[in-house]
Amino acid sequence: MTTAVPLGTAGRRSVDEQRRALLRTARDVADDLAADAIVRDQAGKPPADETARLREAGLPAALTPPGPDRGADWRTGCAVIREIAAADSSVGDVLARHYVHTWSGRFYASHHHATALEEESVGEQWLWTGAVRAPVPHDDADGPELTLRRRTPGYVLSGRRSVDTAVAAADQIVVDAVCAATGDVLVVRIPPGARGVTVESAHDRLGQRVAGAGEVVLDRVAIAPEQVLGRRPHDEESTAPFTALAEPALRLALCHVGLGIAEGALTEARDLSRGGRAHRLPGEDPDLFLTYGELASAAQTATAVVDRATDVMARALDTGTHLDAEGAAGVAALVATAETVTSKAALRITARVLELADAPGLDRFWRNARVLTAHRPAAHRLRSIGEHYLNGSHPVVAAFR
Repeated sequence: MTTAVPLGTAGRRSVDEQRRALLRTARDVADDLAADAIVRDQAGKPPADETARLREAGLPAALTPPGPDRGADWRTGCAVIREIAAADSSVGDVLARHYVHTWSGRFYASHHHATALEEESVGEQWLWTGAVRAPVPHDDADGPELTLRRRTPGYVLSGRRSVDTAVAAADQIVVDAVCAATGDVLVVRIPPGARGVTVESAHDRLGQRVAGAGEVVLDRVAIAPEQVLGRRPHDEESTAPFTALAEPALRLALCHVGLGIAEGALTEARDLSRGGRAHRLPGEDPDLFLTYGELASAAQTATAVVDRATDVMARALDTGTHLDAEGAAGVAALVATAETVTSKAALRITARVLELADAPGLDRFWRNARVLTAHRPAAHRLRSIGEHYLNGSHPVVAAFR
């Protein structure tokens, strides 16, 4: 199918050559996924076959934080995610969450711990997923879903947590849990095959049917000390600026999935129109030109906004622990803007293409966009963007909870 991405060759190839090779691999995987995307969407099975294709191409190992002879920088990682998402947004979603969760060591752990974890992830070609909740004020919390209790050595973890992708296919699941003894919120990683771990796959989803959503149920699961990545502060005000990038980084990666959906829908509708399978043949139809012009402009506008946010996030990630609160807040405001524009464009484009062409499977783009954006209301983001614009507030612009 595809050739695995070569790793450990940085000394022999330039960074640009490695980037081009990774993007070529992503295009090959995207072409392979596009060939049977409709069939797989209709089947709606957990992504065992899809993740096997990703592993065969070497993408889980390639999409880790950049380091000596390994990993992908933020811009390249997002470009790969968008390429895959245009062919199959469920698999793009899996890859987006994998890539961001591989950064968990850098967001929460020590430098030494993070480096060792990333090297092991590349060597084992782990696929990551997870669900780390954003900090909330104490009076807004409903109580912990997951609880850690001390046991020498380490902890035992109990509870359940919804996970949006690869719940049955991942090698590492990252979650946050409350320590019963101290009240600290700790971020931990769990191998799904560990004793006491049960996964329950979601069925009959409206969209993103192949993403592998579900719940992970944990019954006194042993957590070794090395599985604890670090502490997640209780609230935004006490969160270190670099750690505060964890949530907007995930939201921005999902913006690239949304852009992939919009681009994939528009491309497929255009090809159908050119092939004469649309309601109206292209030829000299000015109304059809007008519609495609509007939709292409919406996609290009969203792309410009997301690309700007991606560049700013890349610089912030490169800054590392030297990032200040003002910089983190600015990044989060740009990400919220990108989410707002992308959600609107993806929903508009995927709905309108159904009016332009009548073909089996074209509806999957709207369903996927709807599920991806359903829990991110625009009003909440716009209020946060407005607060940042007016007051220059330092706390990170929060996501909808």
